[in-house]
Amino acid sequence: MATWLYRLGLGAYRRRRLVLAAWLAVLTGAVCALLVVGGKLDNEFTIPGSESQRAQDTMAEDFPAAAGTSAQIVFTAPEGAKVTDPRATQGIQGTLAAAQDAPQVAAVIPPDKAGTVTPDGRTALAQVNYDVSRSDLDDGTLDSLEETTKAAEEAGLEVSVGGQAYGNGVLTPSVLELLGVVVALAVLALTFGSLLAAGMPLLTAFAGIGTGLAGLLALSSGVTVSSTALSLALMLGLAVGIDYALFVLSRHRTQLAQGMEPRESAGRAVGTAGSAVVFAGTTVVIALVGLVVVRIPFLTVMGLSAAATVLIAVLVAVTLLPALFGLAGARLAPRPGSRAARRAAVAAGEVPAGITEKATEQATDEASGEATEQATEEATGEATQQATEEASGEATQQATEQAAAKASVMGQRWARLVTRRPLLVVVGTVAALVTLALPAADLRLALPDNGTAAHGTSQRETYDTVDEAFGPGFNGPLLVLAEADTQGQAGQQQAAAVAGRLQELPGVVKVGQPQYAPESGRAVIQVVPEGGPQDESTQDLVDTIRGDASAIERETGAAVSVTGTTAIGIDVSDRLSASLLPYAAVVVGLCLILLLLVFRSLVVPVKATVGFLLSVAASFGAVVAVFQWGWLADALGVARTGPVVSFLPIVLMAVLFGLAMDYEVFLVSSMREEWVRTGRARDAVVDGAGQASRVVTAAALIMFFVFASFVTTEDAIVKPIAFSLAFGVLVDAFVVRMTLVPAVLAMVGRGAWWLPRGLDRLLPDLDIEGARLHQPARTEPARPLTEINAGSG
Repeated sequence: MATWLYRLGLGAYRRRRLVLAAWLAVLTGAVCALLVVGGKLDNEFTIPGSESQRAQDTMAEDFPAAAGTSAQIVFTAPEGAKVTDPRATQGIQGTLAAAQDAPQVAAVIPPDKAGTVTPDGRTALAQVNYDVSRSDLDDGTLDSLEETTKAAEEAGLEVSVGGQAYGNGVLTPSVLELLGVVVALAVLALTFGSLLAAGMPLLTAFAGIGTGLAGLLALSSGVTVSSTALSLALMLGLAVGIDYALFVLSRHRTQLAQGMEPRESAGRAVGTAGSAVVFAGTTVVIALVGLVVVRIPFLTVMGLSAAATVLIAVLVAVTLLPALFGLAGARLAPRPGSRAARRAAVAAGEVPAGITEKATEQATDEASGEATEQATEEATGEATQQATEEASGEATQQATEQAAAKASVMGQRWARLVTRRPLLVVVGTVAALVTLALPAADLRLALPDNGTAAHGTSQRETYDTVDEAFGPGFNGPLLVLAEADTQGQAGQQQAAAVAGRLQELPGVVKVGQPQYAPESGRAVIQVVPEGGPQDESTQDLVDTIRGDASAIERETGAAVSVTGTTAIGIDVSDRLSASLLPYAAVVVGLCLILLLLVFRSLVVPVKATVGFLLSVAASFGAVVAVFQWGWLADALGVARTGPVVSFLPIVLMAVLFGLAMDYEVFLVSSMREEWVRTGRARDAVVDGAGQASRVVTAAALIMFFVFASFVTTEDAIVKPIAFSLAFGVLVDAFVVRMTLVPAVLAMVGRGAWWLPRGLDRLLPDLDIEGARLHQPARTEPARPLTEINAGSG
């Protein structure tokens, strides 16, 4: 792999103008496609094959208004007045008449017909039915419905509009979300000490994001794409786009600082760091594509969309980035004497010339004095010369070692600290992560509803008013489809019998009058539960109805099935919960196999897998503590605590798996390079961590701030996903990879790199470290750094 990528990097460097033109053409084509075909996001949750979805599809044949989405209009009279007062009644009737004429409205159910007027007469609830799903509502349809409330408002009533027709909107990046990009630029500037180098990862990341999102939006005209899929693609594309470019650029600048010719350095950087980028990106893509096995359309599209942006980020890093290297030439090399140049010299086993010369001069003077004294005592000139030379050489070597130690990066010092008492560090780290994971035992999953919408929005005000005035069940009623075994009057009697039977079930507040279709013998019955859409009692009621379906059919002669938005949400959560462990097993198995191929070791894959599971568990625990228990909920702007969005665990596992492998490859491959070169296990861990820690730290901080900036959004789906990813990256990079990994490898010693000979012969050599690139035939004479910088001027 490394050899092929080396050639790709050289080719992109040489043909930089052609590569840049190709990427510009791709980006332009994606934008033009979006402008031509347009696109529309679809936030509808469907689950083919489930009882609720089958009943929903059947119900649409006879009751399109009931099968479509619906809205609610809540009328509240002032203190001391009632909605039944003449003036208020006239205002309500005027509003409902206007609502009936609003676009796409199929039916309006007034409060008196639905029986939704509170006992004190202050609040009334009307329902507006559409014969299309929420995703099929035209732009401006809900705005038109909100404009119908003027008559009631003029009558002195307080009116709010909400209901299931209102969902999560499209995430529009605000100043706070874009703050992550600003922080990323600051981290890059500190890492490289150069604005030119710092801006390059941002430039390539924006190119990849622009191509991916424009293409995704263009595809949304013919494929169902949700706003959450777009948000996840944006977050991931930005984060990995910057990180992947950072890894390759960092290797390129280090090689330039060591005197390598820019073109050769570009090829080497893509061949070595690019190999790790391709591997890390492949793991993320595979994990995200694996969401297809869950068999939920919106999750499938979400996984494929995010995977596409990651794939584009990888292609940008190994093609567009080396082309930009060609345009920049030697200007990307660190300035002589800068910290970056000194770090590169130490990494190459050298010491900056000024330090060496000063140390040599000092050592020569000291040695000369000692030798003179010795010569006086022994009265021989030969002793003077020999002593001078030996002492000078010893002092020079000592000065070299001291300079290298002073130039040691913080990562090396941290690695020495955690490997000094490795067993204590391992036990303490694991105990801390397990403690963070404890709240995960209380994890509950559900789809978000309007109760999680931002405070002050129309749908949230409506939800809260209905909850307070009528009870939480009116915000998420169930629909029961009764299919009688006969038509006509007899079928209607069977439907009425089903309604009576449902009224007897525990947890039922109200059962509506059956809507009957005499031609088919089908009826739709609305059932209002005691609990809200996300409450466990509502799920228990759904399970009870389904469990009693056979008994109800024997008693009434009609088959029953539960559907509606609430039931579909419950079925989605159940399927996701059931898929979590199998998906985790697939991800863990994939982790073991991939790392076995890359590092040709048994200990490294097991250690990496356990670390990944600890990171995921700790992230789950933090999510439960914040979004269910309410810890720091106000500080993070959580609109309402409750069950976690049902597909968060699988999305978190898919994304965090790839990012964890990203850091694992860069950190451990550096350690393995040192092990192969020196054969000293503990020193390899310390030195390898020192060389890779700065880049891994910068990458993790960038990833964290990008994800954390999206926590500021009010989107009830994006917020917990962004929080879990930000927390997971922080824990995995700094606690697991940079603390637990060095400690474990130091504790195991030489055994960390052991692989049975039989297995060693069977496994292919992927050459992630690029060992084959260090052949003399491929290297070109390196020019001194001073000459390179002089030539660039």
